[in-house]
Amino acid sequence: MNVAIIPARGGSKRIPKKNIKPFCGKPMVAHAIENALASPYVDKVVVSTDDESIANVAIDYGAEVPFMRPAELADDYTGTSPVVRHALSTLLEKGWDINYCACVYATSPLLTTSLINSCYEMLMNADNTDYVFTAARFSFPIQRAILQTENGGVKPFDDFGITQRSQDLPPAFHDAGQLYWGHHKTWLDTTKRIFGANSKMVVMPDHLVQDIDTPEDWVRAELLYKLLQSENVE
Repeated sequence: MNVAIIPARGGSKRIPKKNIKPFCGKPMVAHAIENALASPYVDKVVVSTDDESIANVAIDYGAEVPFMRPAELADDYTGTSPVVRHALSTLLEKGWDINYCACVYATSPLLTTSLINSCYEMLMNADNTDYVFTAARFSFPIQRAILQTENGGVKPFDDFGITQRSQDLPPAFHDAGQLYWGHHKTWLDTTKRIFGANSKMVVMPDHLVQDIDTPEDWVRAELLYKLLQSENVE
């Protein structure tokens, strides 16, 4: 079977309880659960959480919570990969027969089922590929970035890039922070990195990318979500 694992810890600081805070009519995590369950390539959705209230909401919306995440994997410093590895190891120990695994972030309401499908299909059709993930293009050349110095002045991030024309610089991309597909053995292999030479990205349009880390991000994401829903845009 294929599973989607949704990391959703309870200790969010900047937006308290953001994983179950109502977002356009339903708890935030419910959007991720429903989009993953709607994919023909996902057999089960598992939420990895340390919080009983999140677990209850997840179950209400069709996900499974067959274990509670240990506290040492629910702090402010643990990355995504250790959480997914713990979830997969636990499920395999419970006898689950898992092939491929998608990690879907709880705070990704703009992620659509069609994108979940597209990433999986790319993984299936590409040889020697470890992971496929969603990404977005930086709107401005990162090579022309500037930094602020301690005394309030500025300096180039890249002394060479700052001298080049924008159109002469290669485009740069960033992780959209929404979705990662890989075989379960790939996830469990700590030598294989998501952002490595054997990974591929599905580049998303800007209107489907929005980090939700601050209250301002939340408002912007809700406005964008409502607009996309009203226009039926994907």
